[in-house]
Order: sequence, then structure tokens, then C-alpha cells
Amino acid sequence: MSLPFPKTVLWDMDGTLIDQTAPIIRCYVEVITNLGYPEPSPSEIHRSMGGPMASTMGLFIEPDLLEEACAAFRRRFPEIMFEGLIILPGALELIEYFAAREIPQAIFTNKHGETARAVSEHCGFAKHIPVCIGNTDTKWAKPEADLTNYVLQKIPATNEAAVLIGDSPTDVQTAQNAGIECYGITTGAHTKDELKRAGALHSFESLTQLKIRFN
Repeated sequence: MSLPFPKTVLWDMDGTLIDQTAPIIRCYVEVITNLGYPEPSPSEIHRSMGGPMASTMGLFIEPDLLEEACAAFRRRFPEIMFEGLIILPGALELIEYFAAREIPQAIFTNKHGETARAVSEHCGFAKHIPVCIGNTDTKWAKPEADLTNYVLQKIPATNEAAVLIGDSPTDVQTAQNAGIECYGITTGAHTKDELKRAGALHSFESLTQLKIRFN
């Protein structure tokens, strides 16, 4: 069954448009171990991602060192962030597909704002998606509806027939809080069942599979 064309598309970034897991995990491990803590497993870090960086860091670092750890991450990550970065299959094609139909798009993410915009430029997303909002650009974070509404105002657009495309239960909750639909993608750390339990009405194994449903 075909999906209706959205009037606006809001994109998550990590696990949806890109796989930047390798440099992200590397950076967490470096920062955490440099502060004298045990090395966390890659799977522990991966499963905790999706929220603000400080939330993940706080799982492994004591509160009194959290600010120092986050600052160290922000210094180190730009030096390695393109090493092993993967544009996920279908990402550019679906962005271009919406752009050709003049459907407004924006990226919003809990990744640091400057980093997110650098990634968007590097990957070619910014050519069609000028609005890219990340953590620290506002006082809000996913899944707060205030952040979603702020992004919609930046496009500008409303939540009418808008969809959020993302890979995590946080993305599903973000969409629900803003009164829009979420199309879940299982290219991140979560399965179809997990996205369904979170409340996603539709989930797909890839952006390529999602694009087919619009034809």
C-alpha cells in the first residue's frame, strides 16, 4: 500500500541518514578511559545513543567529571568525525526525491549543532536541506515538542501532514509529542518490534524500502 506524500519531512541524523557509530564510539572510549574509568563495550555505548551526548556520557562518568568529559568529547570528535562515516543506503536518493517534489525538509538531532551541520555539508544533505538544528542550538532536546515546533518554524511549516523519519524510540516519542507521524527505520540500534512498541505505525528496514512506498 502506498504512503501519502507528506507536506513536510523532518529527519533524524544518526542511524537514519548516516552511520557515524565508529568515530562516536571511539571518541567516547577515548574520553572515558582517559579519565581513568573502565573501557565500556561498544554495544553499551551504541544502545545508549540517541539522546544528548551528556546523557550517554553520564552513564559512564561520575557527575563531578561530566562537564569535563563532555568538553573533551567536543574537542576530540571534530578531529575524527569523518573517519568511518557512512551515508546510509537511500538517504541521498530520498532527500532528492522529496526536494524534486518541493517538499520542505529539515534535519534535527541531539548531535551537537555545529557537528551536525558539518556532517550535513560533508554528506551533501545541505544542498537540499538548509535547516539543520542540533543540541545546544536551543534550550530543548528531543523528544520535547518545543524543539520540533521550533524546527517547523525555521522551515517554515506546520505539523499538518508532517512526518518525522528516525531510527529510535526517542524519535517516535518526539513525533508523538508534536502530533505528527513517525516512520521508523531499523538502520540504527533498534528493531521493528522496539519501534512498534514505542508507537511507530510504520517501520522499514531501510530508506530505500521507504522510498518504494511513495511510488
